[in-house]
Amino acid sequence: MKNKSLPIIVIFFIAIFVLISSTFIVNETQQVVITEFGKPVGTAITEPGLYFKFPFIQDVNYFDRRFLAWDGDRAQVSTEEKQLIFVDTYARWQITDPLQFFKRLTNERGAQSRIDDILDGETKDYIAKNKIRELVRSTNRTPIQSKLTDGELKDTLTPISVGRALIQDEILTSSNTQAGDLGIEILDFRFKRINYVNEVKKQVFERMKSERYRIADKFRSEGQGEASRISGEKDRELLTIQSEAFRLAEEIKGKADAEAAAIYAGAYNKSAAARDLYSFLKSMETFQETFDDETNVILSTNSDLYKYLKSMK
Repeated sequence: MKNKSLPIIVIFFIAIFVLISSTFIVNETQQVVITEFGKPVGTAITEPGLYFKFPFIQDVNYFDRRFLAWDGDRAQVSTEEKQLIFVDTYARWQITDPLQFFKRLTNERGAQSRIDDILDGETKDYIAKNKIRELVRSTNRTPIQSKLTDGELKDTLTPISVGRALIQDEILTSSNTQAGDLGIEILDFRFKRINYVNEVKKQVFERMKSERYRIADKFRSEGQGEASRISGEKDRELLTIQSEAFRLAEEIKGKADAEAAAIYAGAYNKSAAARDLYSFLKSMETFQETFDDETNVILSTNSDLYKYLKSMK
């Protein structure tokens, strides 16, 4: 009994193995080319689902249906003006005809190498035919003017005739023309970075610095002139204020002296005692203002000062 059931089990497992070997699944992100002894047979399978093949003699080759990335190498390229620049690019591509793709490129590694040749070559050709301003600008936009202090407007933007966006589109179109029989489509191409080589970059930076220094010196000299003007106006206004204050002070002092003299005169005219007191006070003020410890004077006996000095004695 056991000997009869053994072949059945073996046949069952062989049937399972053959069934598994003859079926394959294609998901939404894949497309398939069936090969027989290394050569493609039939048409490509691009729809997801469960499919069958001849086991052992046919192989399944899977390819991606999604957008694929291409990142170019940073390369040194010469522009139309013979200026050396570094260019870094990237692109997106897709396998549109898996059967043709397999026949021409075999796999994605082969496709990446072929795209390198196409895009790098087209990029160098189009850069060599255009000036650098065409590569870094896309439109003839109206620049924001920088108004200098002398009222002169400075515009450093030279008009462009092609522009970066159009150059990218032309490279994309030309590249797709070359890749037309490869079963792929280049969907997008862009410049990731454009920069001068180090030698040219230093020269550009030096020109930029000298230009900024020139403008800074101009602003500084005009600022110093304005500061001198403001300082002169300040000094003039200060002298005017001081002279007016001095005039007012002298007027007030004159009025005060006049009032004091009037008071003294009134007191002097009222009584002899007041007159004597007034004469005495004025004499004392004269002594204080005129004499010190080292002063020698000669007075007449008829002098009022001598009279007060004699009486003090």
